[in-house]
Amino acid sequence: MKKILFLIVVFGMSLSGYAQNEFSSKFKAIPPKNTSPKIKKAIPPKADLPKITAPKVIKKQDIPLDVPKINFVNPEKITKKAENLEVVNYKRNQNLGNFKTGSLTAKVRYRDAAYVDGDKIRVYLNDKVIEYEVVLDGDFKGFQIKLEKGINKIDFEALNEGFAPPNTAEFEVYDDKGSIISSSQWNLGIDFKATLILMKE
Repeated sequence: MKKILFLIVVFGMSLSGYAQNEFSSKFKAIPPKNTSPKIKKAIPPKADLPKITAPKVIKKQDIPLDVPKINFVNPEKITKKAENLEVVNYKRNQNLGNFKTGSLTAKVRYRDAAYVDGDKIRVYLNDKVIEYEVVLDGDFKGFQIKLEKGINKIDFEALNEGFAPPNTAEFEVYDDKGSIISSSQWNLGIDFKATLILMKE
């Protein structure tokens, strides 16, 4: 019985010595597997940038000598020139012409040549007033005169220039047979006259 116990003790000691030997050897731990996803670095695409060129500097000698100079007009001069043209056009007396006729009478008609803007006239026959004040409108109005032998002078005087200067009118002159002697227009400044002369033969 003692022998059996002794064998068991010896066997147990040998097992424990082997087990300690196994654990006494150097143990290397296996590192855990990296399961995190790999992140790739984003590489931006190459952009085609335009080439930057330095601006061309114009030197004094590069400028052509035959470049014409531009003269800028002063707007005040334009206004004055326009005013001068208006003076030439209607700030003066106007001759409507001389006409010969064998007619005993003459019928004179007139109306506003542009749009009706309140133009007024005074009419003279041989320097005597025959129509003191006439307001021109869109319809023809007028008078008939008996022609004297020789010169028959008819004057149309502008009493105003209406809302749109100048004083404008279209006129017609007929003989006693209804044939037209003259037809024209006048453009007058205030106090100026348009003169028509009828020569009776």
